[in-house]
Amino acid sequence: MKTLTRMTPKQVNRWFMLALAPFIGASLCIWLLSEPPRLELDTSAYVPDSGLSEETGHIVQGLDQAALTVDKTIASIEKTGRLYQQTTAAMSSILKDTTAQAEVPERVYNRRITAKLGVPTERVSSDRINIELFKVNPGSYHGYAMKVKLNDPNAMAMSLGNDTGKSGSTETTLQAVTRHGAVAGINAGGYADGNGGRHPLSTTFIDGKYVTGFQPSFKDLAFVGLNQSGQLIGGKFWSQEQLDQLDPKFGATFVPVLIKNGKKTPIPEKWKTAPARAPRTVIANYKDDQLLIIVTEGYDEKGKSGATLQELQNKLYNLGVKDAYNLDGGGSSSLILNGRVVNKPSDGRLRPVPTHFLFFK
Repeated sequence: MKTLTRMTPKQVNRWFMLALAPFIGASLCIWLLSEPPRLELDTSAYVPDSGLSEETGHIVQGLDQAALTVDKTIASIEKTGRLYQQTTAAMSSILKDTTAQAEVPERVYNRRITAKLGVPTERVSSDRINIELFKVNPGSYHGYAMKVKLNDPNAMAMSLGNDTGKSGSTETTLQAVTRHGAVAGINAGGYADGNGGRHPLSTTFIDGKYVTGFQPSFKDLAFVGLNQSGQLIGGKFWSQEQLDQLDPKFGATFVPVLIKNGKKTPIPEKWKTAPARAPRTVIANYKDDQLLIIVTEGYDEKGKSGATLQELQNKLYNLGVKDAYNLDGGGSSSLILNGRVVNKPSDGRLRPVPTHFLFFK
């Protein structure tokens, strides 16, 4: 080996580098493991695309505006929802108060009616109909009054015949009530015997048609029935157009009209005496469209029992009805309620007739 003194400076440097190399490598590894290198990028030379930067800025700005709009919309919807709930509650309260106030005159008017009729002996009540039964006992005659409020126009109907399809077929009011499932019923229009049966008298309307065609009023006959809205209609009609204008739902014919528009109408002389007294069935309406039916008792048709038409006319007038019509009477008079015969038919049993007015619960 050459001595250091005999080496050139260049050779000495090489020798030291070779001798120290292992130590320098180990130190470098230790430094790298103890402190990771930090990389720094010089971005001063990078210049972004100005067009892309502006477009991105617009997009960001648009998104910010959209987010602001969404926030405002959500706040508006929430405010509208709260306002809707408050308005709905207020309107419900107003409607409730208005309904209650509107019902006050109706209740007052109904109390006035009931006060004149007395205390009801029987009631039927449902969503469709309200029925109250009263006794009528003024002294010279007695019977029953049935006040009916139709909450549903379809809670009243008319039956024709006995469902056999035979012309002139009949049935008692109780049979009609039972067959149709009604809660109450009365006899309706008059009839004429002939051709082996009892046929409805004059104009009779049911199921959207005239049974034997329209017949102009004659000999004091009057039509009475219900229109499609559940209101009592009736009177004398000289043309079909007159009756059609009232939109009839059903109806039958008898005689005479007792009260029209709150005024008494002249009673034909014949009907004042033939017979003078008799079992009677009359139907009337109040100005609020409630119905009133009166059926009077009588043990025969000889004019010695029952009520006169003048007496019933006065009674109905004092009760404050708007219109009133006499229906078939005598042995035909019948009143059925809750499955039983209320009155005492003068024949000693119910008489089969062609038409009946029925009431449904």
